[in-house]
Amino acid sequence: MLAPLALLLLAAPPPAAPSTFESLVGRALTDGATLATVTDLADRIGPRLVGSDGAAEAVRWAVAQFQTAGVPVRTERVKVARWIRGEERGEVLRGPGRQGGPLALTALGGSAPTPAGGVEAEVVEVTSLAALATAPVEGRIVYFHHRMSSWEGYGEASELRSYGPAEAAARGAVATMVRSAATGSLRSPHTGAAVFRAGDRPIPAVALATEDGDALHRWLQAGPVRVRLQLGCRTEPDVESANVVAEIRGREKPAEVVLLGAHLDSWDLAVGAQDDGAGVAMVLETARLISRMRPGPRRTVRFVLFMGEEHGGAGASAYADAHASEVHVAALESDAGAGRPLWIYFRGGEGSESFLAPLLHPLAALGVDPIPRKHTLYGEDLKALARKRGLPTVHLWQDPSHYFDVHHSAADTLDKIDPVALARSAAATAWLTWSLADAAGTLAPPPIEPPPPAR
Repeated sequence: MLAPLALLLLAAPPPAAPSTFESLVGRALTDGATLATVTDLADRIGPRLVGSDGAAEAVRWAVAQFQTAGVPVRTERVKVARWIRGEERGEVLRGPGRQGGPLALTALGGSAPTPAGGVEAEVVEVTSLAALATAPVEGRIVYFHHRMSSWEGYGEASELRSYGPAEAAARGAVATMVRSAATGSLRSPHTGAAVFRAGDRPIPAVALATEDGDALHRWLQAGPVRVRLQLGCRTEPDVESANVVAEIRGREKPAEVVLLGAHLDSWDLAVGAQDDGAGVAMVLETARLISRMRPGPRRTVRFVLFMGEEHGGAGASAYADAHASEVHVAALESDAGAGRPLWIYFRGGEGSESFLAPLLHPLAALGVDPIPRKHTLYGEDLKALARKRGLPTVHLWQDPSHYFDVHHSAADTLDKIDPVALARSAAATAWLTWSLADAAGTLAPPPIEPPPPAR
């Protein structure tokens, strides 16, 4: 005679088959693969400055990762900049009301070196590019001051960092300094790219730790300040590198492509765990998860690990040129660190909200607000492609509260990553990508944008 418990089990209905959502994202939440991937990239490959040996090794590493996952992969050649940091020192000279002393600083990517003996000059403070036009900068070091204290201030701060040096040089400045674009610091300067285009005169350009920038601001309010800088950075001829491109071919509409990208390069001050090791790991996890689905998605899913996003964007431009004639029905970019997933924003045409809403509904289980939000933002590596075509983009908005504490700094290390938040964002990214690739229809494209005005 069967025991009562056994009788109950026999009488119970069979367990329901897992939903597509559960089948796809369950592993991302439990297997720890995303954290293991970013750990391997950070610990074994390390910093991946574009044009460096570390970046070249990262390309080989990424190819091997896709191969292990059983996803067909190739490399596409890209010519990239090669800039080398070298020594970097600076000091405020002693003056009335201050002792002077060393500055916590780091060179911006693309910075010119100082002359052999360094450069010394009086400092003039500027708070906007518009104010630069009338400031007395000739023969001086320009200090760009801002008060970024949360992620919302990054756009304004990064504009000063990126475009201030070339504009100051055009007006006769001998060097520039900028308060780091950061929300947190323990005298840790945050780097970034200084944009010098053909015909510009490159000059030495550095970022100051926020504490040092604020102190400099106070000293300048009290009277004249002189600073001495010594930089050994240099720019060498461009070198060959590559984007890493893998894809899962669509079962019904292989000519229609859903692109998921992240950037493989990082700055050289740390291992780039948040920027963009986490994004790379989420792309690889998405590739692994979708490759296991049977049947596969209706459309082709293409995974692109771009090279050079941090300095020049060569990988994005090369991809846009090489694939401009293909039909990209949607694109996503994972370049927002490892914060928990919060909501979804998109760029699309009429009817996009009603198309996306049912696809996003399952994400509520991950703590994501499933209501799609229209936005003008898109990923940096998608701009070139989006401007050539009316490309619909969909992005996962992750919690940015502490992202700019470590962004582009020596503190961008693995210990700052919350494994649970990372796993949830990887699961959400996989679902978004799958949903767009397997949906019956596609997002309506937004209007094609005019090219940005030349600076």
